[in-house]
Amino acid sequence: MGVQDTNLEKYRFSGALLHPKYWATWAGLFVFFLLTLLPMFMTDWIGCCLGSVASKKNKKRFNIVKTNLSLCFPDKNDADINHMISGYFKAQYRSLVHYFILWWRPVSVVRKRIKTSGFEKIAYHQSQGKNVIVMLPHTVGLEFAVAAIFMAYASNGPYKPMKNPVIDWVVANGRMKFGKAKGARLFTREDGLRPLIRETRAGKVLVYLADEDLGRKNSIFVPFFGVQKATIPVLGRLAKSCDAVVLPCVTCYDASDKRYMISLLDEIENMPAGDDEKDSLAMNQSIEQVVDYCPTQYLWTLRYFRTRPQGEASLYE
Repeated sequence: MGVQDTNLEKYRFSGALLHPKYWATWAGLFVFFLLTLLPMFMTDWIGCCLGSVASKKNKKRFNIVKTNLSLCFPDKNDADINHMISGYFKAQYRSLVHYFILWWRPVSVVRKRIKTSGFEKIAYHQSQGKNVIVMLPHTVGLEFAVAAIFMAYASNGPYKPMKNPVIDWVVANGRMKFGKAKGARLFTREDGLRPLIRETRAGKVLVYLADEDLGRKNSIFVPFFGVQKATIPVLGRLAKSCDAVVLPCVTCYDASDKRYMISLLDEIENMPAGDDEKDSLAMNQSIEQVVDYCPTQYLWTLRYFRTRPQGEASLYE
């Protein structure tokens, strides 16, 4: 099956998804769909309550978040860290509930929950003959950023399939519905980088998530909040191959305004530098800048420091 076919399959509904073994999944999705019909203040309250319960019940995730925050904010005391942990779990589950607005409600409804700034930078750089890569860190509201970019510009990006086929269809279809009119494309890791490069060279905006720890293979160690982190040195190479500028993206939910604020910052200077270590360091420093806009809305449940330099012990229990 070719890349084009696999791309289409990501958002094409199959009758196999109605198999009885998936009925429990569909039932859960329906319950969360009902929550999207409530006023936003109630949806937010329910999400925050779920987050408060999760922070107390899910000790494994709690410890990962605490480890990450303690490493990245060594100047904060235990009380500060615990306050951030509480804020994080509330933000995460609030956004989880919000995702059902993305997946199930009309595009017109979603537009009302997004406010953008800095998007004119894309048009400016394109007018200068440059392609554009949007560097999107893993924040709790990242799907709203993807939706905003896909609605505004012809885009493409990598996609990590979910284990549950129903959830996989929901997420992929949820992304694609915002970009179908502009020819948006999604590619899995199995597709490789070539399709991403090809589409970006053709003028599509590349939405790239750059901050996961993907293991020792092909990684280099550079600081992230002062801690050595296994980093895939791909962003600089993509910028060079695509003749592109890299624009960091900030995604923050404004609880008072009930909207996601999606902001594109100025391009990362001297990217690409032609040196993997320099480019990776510049990328991590830019991610730090993005995180500082709304620290409790970064996806702290990911084990960003799972892979350690040779001889160092694991940071996670």
